[in-house]
Amino acid sequence: MSNEIIKFLRKKDFQFIKELGSGACGKTVLLYDDIINEQFVCKKYAPFYEQDKELLFKKFIQEIKLLHLVYHRNIVRVFNYYIYPEHLTGYILMEYVKGYDIEEYLSKCPENINEVFLQTIEGFSYLESNNILHRDIRPQNLMVAEDGVVKIIDFGFGKQIYDKEDFGKSISLNWWCEPPSEFEQEVYDFTTEVYFVGKLFEKVLRERDIEQFKYAGVLNGMCNSNPDKRLQSFTEIKKGILSEKFQEIEFSVNELKTYRDFSNNLFSVVSKIERGSKYFDDFEKIQAQITELHKRVMLEENLPDTSWLTACFINGEYYSIKKGIFPVSSIKSFIDLLRSCSNEKRNIIFSNIQSKLDAIERYDKKASDDIPF
Repeated sequence: MSNEIIKFLRKKDFQFIKELGSGACGKTVLLYDDIINEQFVCKKYAPFYEQDKELLFKKFIQEIKLLHLVYHRNIVRVFNYYIYPEHLTGYILMEYVKGYDIEEYLSKCPENINEVFLQTIEGFSYLESNNILHRDIRPQNLMVAEDGVVKIIDFGFGKQIYDKEDFGKSISLNWWCEPPSEFEQEVYDFTTEVYFVGKLFEKVLRERDIEQFKYAGVLNGMCNSNPDKRLQSFTEIKKGILSEKFQEIEFSVNELKTYRDFSNNLFSVVSKIERGSKYFDDFEKIQAQITELHKRVMLEENLPDTSWLTACFINGEYYSIKKGIFPVSSIKSFIDLLRSCSNEKRNIIFSNIQSKLDAIERYDKKASDDIPF
């Protein structure tokens, strides 16, 4: 009979294996189904703060809806759910990804960096094609199974986009890297997702010193803080990689040495950067300022005041070791490098310098009474 309620009276029992983790919205456990001999992850909705229970329950329902919309090799699968609205709780039964988060995996298997990167782009390109924002891109939410398959997990902050108004930045998380400049306009869109995926791989590469990565040019295009200068979508990135549009740009041994000498010296003389500070993005202007600075100090062995140079890069407040050792010869070699290389190479050089500055400690304005330079 139409609209008749079909009741499934038998409860399904599982064997508890172990707890996997817990967070502000509940905990996840590993369960075993002896009938089909499979393990599942069960996510229980149980917020730590009782006052958040009703508000976050809607997000829990939204996560279930999103997971039921997607089916892709690189996205965790949802098999079932159990909702108890009267108790403001529920459970999601999901695929168990036996493996590691992306940082752990690439520490163990750095030679697989390119395949992991391509699979990640595939997964986020699929989400983008279905108008779904993940909105919580961090290392713990990118798993790699033991067989090397990437799985995007945890859609607790996910959102399906219906119109431009949905791109409003309606969440505030503790981000693990410097947020992009569109946050100042309260915007979080697919270009923002490109940025965070890029910064995640940039972090992995920097901290693990992985040399096999083939897509440095792509990554630099993803990590620009300015959305107008950033690669705009995962679809664009995927098409570019498949069509070999993005070719690796080779740097000579001397070019790499010149860049590294300069960037390491710069890194060594900046001790802290105020959290709200940005970077200057007009690379031609930066090059002109460095050239002018060199003219003023070219007869010196070392830069008299290192803050003169750091002011060319950092737009905001920072602490500079004024009397730090910064050879003037390093500045001259760097200027020569910029003059001799293509615009594309120059952009990569400046983007890499900004990435290096990202690794410097951040501070809040009230953290110290000293006056920064």
